[in-house]
Amino acid sequence: MMMKYEHLFSKGKVGTLELKNRVVMTAMGIGLANLDGTASDEIIKYYEERAKGGVGLIVTEVTRVNDDHGVGGTRQLSVTKDIHIKPLRKLVDTVHQYGTKLFLQLHHPGRQTASALIGNQPVVAPSAIPCGIMQQETRELTTGEIESLVQDFVIGAKRAKAAGVDGIQLHAAHGYLITQFLSPYTNKRTDKYGGSFENRMRFLAEIILGIREECGDYPLTVRLTVDEFLSTIGVQEKGLELEEGVKIVQAIEKLGIDAIDVSSGNYETMNTVVEPTSYPQGWRTHLSQAIKDAVNIPVIAANVIRKPEFAEELLANNTIDFVGIGRGLLADPEWVNKVANGREAEIRNCISCLHCFESIFAGHVECAVNPRTARELEYDNLKQDGEGRRVAVIGAGPAGMESARILAMRGFKPVVFEKESEAGGQLLLANKPPQKEKITWLIDNMKNQLQALGVEIRYNTEATVAELKKLDPYAVFVGTGGTALVPPINGVENEHVYTTTEILEGSVELRDKVIAVIGSGLTGLETAEFLAEKGNTVTVVEMADKIAPGAYFQNVLDQLAKLNKLEVGLLPGHKLLKIEDDRIILEQVDNQEELILTVDAVILSLGVKPNTEIVEQLQNQFPNVKVIGDAKAPRKIAQAIREGFVEAYNLEVKEPALV
Repeated sequence: MMMKYEHLFSKGKVGTLELKNRVVMTAMGIGLANLDGTASDEIIKYYEERAKGGVGLIVTEVTRVNDDHGVGGTRQLSVTKDIHIKPLRKLVDTVHQYGTKLFLQLHHPGRQTASALIGNQPVVAPSAIPCGIMQQETRELTTGEIESLVQDFVIGAKRAKAAGVDGIQLHAAHGYLITQFLSPYTNKRTDKYGGSFENRMRFLAEIILGIREECGDYPLTVRLTVDEFLSTIGVQEKGLELEEGVKIVQAIEKLGIDAIDVSSGNYETMNTVVEPTSYPQGWRTHLSQAIKDAVNIPVIAANVIRKPEFAEELLANNTIDFVGIGRGLLADPEWVNKVANGREAEIRNCISCLHCFESIFAGHVECAVNPRTARELEYDNLKQDGEGRRVAVIGAGPAGMESARILAMRGFKPVVFEKESEAGGQLLLANKPPQKEKITWLIDNMKNQLQALGVEIRYNTEATVAELKKLDPYAVFVGTGGTALVPPINGVENEHVYTTTEILEGSVELRDKVIAVIGSGLTGLETAEFLAEKGNTVTVVEMADKIAPGAYFQNVLDQLAKLNKLEVGLLPGHKLLKIEDDRIILEQVDNQEELILTVDAVILSLGVKPNTEIVEQLQNQFPNVKVIGDAKAPRKIAQAIREGFVEAYNLEVKEPALV
């Protein structure tokens, strides 16, 4: 198996530091540090799981170098004080147990933070230009403040070295402070830190030279946005583009950095920083290839790398020297070990749903497909007490399959009843719109994991009370999913009215029709795309005053861009009053005026109701019934998988098993 991935598992060097393989866990903010910036037991356990999983190098989350205006989050690692050194050493020692190396990523957010995090003062930047996403009052740093900030980075590196950290990464990517100095889009200064290429480079150059002087021959890398992709959002002004990105890397190579971590984008072009599901593996290979062709130092790059064979291909083609994997290691910390042991089919791949980014704003990071992410300490004691007790799991959707997996790992004998001929539940609808193949990966992985654990799935089998009684289960997990909601709208019973379920499952196929999709949640938008790709003329109607209310903005932006290309119409602020044979009657919410649309078909995307018909019956017949997933309350993949996991993890064993 190692030969199959000989490049992936070859040793590599960053400066004088040898790494055991070519997999680098790239930096991701997770929100697990203590409030004083010290490494907590939770964050140490989080990184330990990835080191145990086989990663060659871990780069920590954004680590603060300045407490006055450099705060990026409430529970962010810090190296601003000597009190941070000892806990960092504990983190380093823990990671080193597994032969993994650790770099600290030094960071200042500049204008890309919230005033509330820095005492409600204005955020700082090279120039007083607010970030279009954060929209905070922004002030220009003085020349003296910039010189002081250089020392903050240098002192932070010195503390990291004192803690035994293996090396440093400077965060000059994604629109944070160093990027803001480098980019002509954000740097309009007229002093020594602005204007010419050399002046815009000066801040980064002084930090690199300062660290070299203070820390000597100490591994030093830079994560760099080599293209901000501003033209993709209609910005005409020049920012960082690849040609200048190459020039920057060549300049900092001469200054003595040991490796470059190639990235792209800023907050305003966020979908090129952390990509939604439509972005394919390797979409930015051209960036790392351009850098690789221009320099002699090792190139690291994250590139939506999900599959090991693709990672091996990038290395074999000399496109990169090290594979950067971020969200993939949130989804499966054992990614590397599973590849090494020939268990690729059991890797739970990241599906690029962006739940991790949505959740970080609410506290700490979560992963939709891995409920243990950032809860490794909380869920660190999977009991082995099932002793062969049989548990019935009704429904092979995400909640049911996850509960069966955990139950099997605990030593129970789960039997999954699935009324359809294949597993997946609602995921079998979610994977039908264009560019949703990563959902199919999830279905396949969940099935493969159950197969590896020897879990029985009974397809085409209705879970009747009589069938369940034959099993005599210790517990019954009900994951029967949900059904598309059909509200009592006048005309909803007409033959040309369908649900998104009927469209996506393929029982109804529409081509070259004029169609109204009612409801603009992500399911509605994806169904509109699905229909438009088949030559239909589609309009999405939404009662709220904006499209996709409540959905995460990155996913919405991605979906709207695709709908725009397909010329899908959008009608927010309109309520459906009545469906007639060849038209629908809408009411404008703000002024109650009627609008009539001529249509051939109407598709309802108005939510899901839980399938609970069997629940009460089961509760009357069996003492230990757990309702999970959409059967409990319709939500997203993340909640379904988490519920299946938690209920199975916490299932109490109250009496000894019969021998």
